[in-house]
Amino acid sequence: MILVMLGTQNNSFHRLLEEIDKLIQKKIITEPVIVQAGYTKYETQNMQIFDLIPKDQLNKYQKEASLIITHGGAGSIITSLKQGKKIIAVPRKHEYAEHVNNHQQEIVELFDKKKYIIGIKGVEDLEQAIIKSKDFVPQKYQSDNHKMLQIIEEFINQI
Repeated sequence: MILVMLGTQNNSFHRLLEEIDKLIQKKIITEPVIVQAGYTKYETQNMQIFDLIPKDQLNKYQKEASLIITHGGAGSIITSLKQGKKIIAVPRKHEYAEHVNNHQQEIVELFDKKKYIIGIKGVEDLEQAIIKSKDFVPQKYQSDNHKMLQIIEEFINQI
């Protein structure tokens, strides 16, 4: 099972679900897909979509998932890393009104550089990331609070 986590921001991340749907139809994704969509409204028969999933159920899905595809939110990434999961992270983008700025790109790049995750720049890279994930072995996560706090502080100062 693949778990897709879109966080709880009040902006849509429709582009990611459209791309996942295409990859299911192309049979690049063959496992069942469960989505925690937050405020993203999307209808398809190809995925099981929930607005919000209670924390204990979300933790259960994270443990069971063979792959997690998530937005670039630090919380979603870190909770999945702590469970030793393979993760593909896709940043929400300001230019698509998915977030207030592009700080998620920085977060994704930071975790990708450390080889904790497969970080991609946009949904158009998802197919190759899924193929890469088959052989990807993530580095064991080590907390680096200094850099993360710097990114969060910059984000807060921009609001």
